Amino acid sequence: MSRGGANYTRTAAVSPAPFFVCIGCRFGIDCPPFNRTSVNLMQPIDYLVLLLYFAGMAGVGFWLMRGQKKQEDFFMAGRSFGKLMQTFAAFGAGTGSADPVNTARGTFHNGMSGMWNVMYWLFVTPVYWISAVWYRRMRSLTLGDWFVERYESKSIGVAYALFGCFFYMTYGAMMFTAIGKVAGPLLGETLFGMPLQYTLLPFVAVIVITYGLLGGIAAAYWTDLIQGICIIVLSVLLIPFGLSAVVDKFGSDGDGLMDAFRLMHEQLGDDKFTIIGGSTASEFPLYAIVAIVIINMIGIVLTPHFIVTGGGTAKSEWDARVGLVTGNFIKRFCTIGWVITALIVLTLYGSDATLMADADQAWGVATLKLLGPLNIGLVGLMVACLLAALMSTVDCFMIVCAALVVRNIYHPYIKPDATEAESLRLARIVGALVVAGSVALSLTIYDMFANLQLTWIVPMLFAAVFWVGMYWRRATTSAAWITFTFCLLFFLVLPIAVPKLSPGVANSPAYTRTSHIIKSTITRTATPLDVSRGQASVAGEPMTETKQRGGVALFWTGSVKPVGDEKLKEIDRRKVPGGEEVVYEYDCELKGSGRLRLDMLIIDKFGLNLVSMDKAAIKTLDLPFATVVPFIVMILASLVTKPNSKEALDRLYVKMKTPVDPDPAGDRAAMEKSYAQPDRFDERKLFPGSSLEFQRPTAQDFWGFVVCFAICFGVIGLAILISRIGT
Repeated sequence: MSRGGANYTRTAAVSPAPFFVCIGCRFGIDCPPFNRTSVNLMQPIDYLVLLLYFAGMAGVGFWLMRGQKKQEDFFMAGRSFGKLMQTFAAFGAGTGSADPVNTARGTFHNGMSGMWNVMYWLFVTPVYWISAVWYRRMRSLTLGDWFVERYESKSIGVAYALFGCFFYMTYGAMMFTAIGKVAGPLLGETLFGMPLQYTLLPFVAVIVITYGLLGGIAAAYWTDLIQGICIIVLSVLLIPFGLSAVVDKFGSDGDGLMDAFRLMHEQLGDDKFTIIGGSTASEFPLYAIVAIVIINMIGIVLTPHFIVTGGGTAKSEWDARVGLVTGNFIKRFCTIGWVITALIVLTLYGSDATLMADADQAWGVATLKLLGPLNIGLVGLMVACLLAALMSTVDCFMIVCAALVVRNIYHPYIKPDATEAESLRLARIVGALVVAGSVALSLTIYDMFANLQLTWIVPMLFAAVFWVGMYWRRATTSAAWITFTFCLLFFLVLPIAVPKLSPGVANSPAYTRTSHIIKSTITRTATPLDVSRGQASVAGEPMTETKQRGGVALFWTGSVKPVGDEKLKEIDRRKVPGGEEVVYEYDCELKGSGRLRLDMLIIDKFGLNLVSMDKAAIKTLDLPFATVVPFIVMILASLVTKPNSKEALDRLYVKMKTPVDPDPAGDRAAMEKSYAQPDRFDERKLFPGSSLEFQRPTAQDFWGFVVCFAICFGVIGLAILISRIGT
């Protein structure tokens, strides 16, 4: 019995059609008759797998709920976790449902360089070796508590709490969007007569809230251990089935599944296996990767959940370091699996109209076509794994947000004498509201990359306030407020408010400039993917390809489009290898959309030739501005404002220098000694006698950082090795 045809209809005594062969038959499974309609919907066994998964997660929550008596139980689990739990907490909280989907989308458009959609965090990992110690030595329940202590201001704790809630709603929105994108091919575009996202996402949110708020951070950690295993399964589940499908579709020279890599190279061309995007169309050239790594290195360490998963719940500093670094490196290796899966999807379904229109659905389409025909519950397992990636992140986020609201708003300003029971009740309500806000934002911005870019900018509200305050005694409360206000207005409020208050800005020729529109006609060798997409008739022969790029809005986060008929004016014509390019600019009325990029308006004043830059350069230019300018504002403002009290600074900095004793009684004794002698560690200062609080690194600091950096290059080396298989 064999499968034939793209619609998966059963045929008898017919050779398998070249488009796809049922994987079930290949593995000897006697699959029932089915057609496209039947595999577009999950089967009962898939729903059974999901039911068992949800029941297991909820059971963990109920099991641990009885132990949540105090805030420290709910928010920090008594700081009792070792390396294993810290590893999977860091892995689970740092790996969301958006990650494999973003990787698949990026790879579908850019080839292997699309892995930088997620891999840009790789070179941040060595910093975690250092920062993990901070979070444990803070000895706080929230990172907002640290800001309050550092700047002697309860109100700055409120601002940080509001920032944390908004950031996690934005980040959570990206993950809910990912679930919607993956589920679309599996469940159809509508559910109960409504668009899928408006029914599925609220349902998933209810499940997350029900399970996540029962047992606090302890439940989150135990489920993260289970869900971490699910995420690893997710990372490799599609690969053997996909490689098998590649071999079946395109034929093999007898080397088995490994020959699929050779076939992928033949079908896609070697350009799709380039790690660093070098073409003008790539979203991730080297300079963009460097800029994204730097802004995330600066921003990630001040995000609220790091005081929990970054080491605050660990027994010791060593447990904090090993757990945070190991958990994040596991994610980097999983990213390699996501890239391989995405390349398989591009090879098999690169001409699929659904994916060409919306590559965010690549993971869902692959799940449907590779696992659906088996009808043994693997589709349900894949959805459960994606939900695990969502829940293992959102559960931590909502508990951290609850802690921020309770500790930094409710207690200081509303009810200082609130009981533990009242505090936990409010924590659960706040957690539910944060998840609901994530869903609402997801439905508003139902676009993965738009959500991703927003998460790069939002942390800059507090980045300079955190870093400068961590290492410079002269950083002041007034400067912190000036910097926060500047960042809030400049990067978030005014870019939205100005177009609303002055609608004419969106149509003004001064603000609707775009990069040059370039139409290229180039002759190159056709690949099989070109043939499958109808762009060529025979692979390996010369084909003439006409492409258009450019027209990127310079001063808007959205697009700039003609108001009426599009009119272009030719301004240049030039020869390029293999053909010719014609350069145009718009010669008609235009209208911008999205947020106004104030930083780009300033950059334009420096005389840069923005109109000749490619898309990646234009989208990257504001990242250095967002990285550097807040630090300049913070430092200058600190120099002209009143310093904080020496007593408060002495207590904070000596606390940050006092090593943690895993025994609570011993740690309290060490802190009493430090508070009585705040200069006890001054001999380790890198700049003695100055207001800079940099410490000389220990051997553990230095060699741990070096090893982490070496592992980073090892991960890149593995990606390069995989890219060369089959060449």
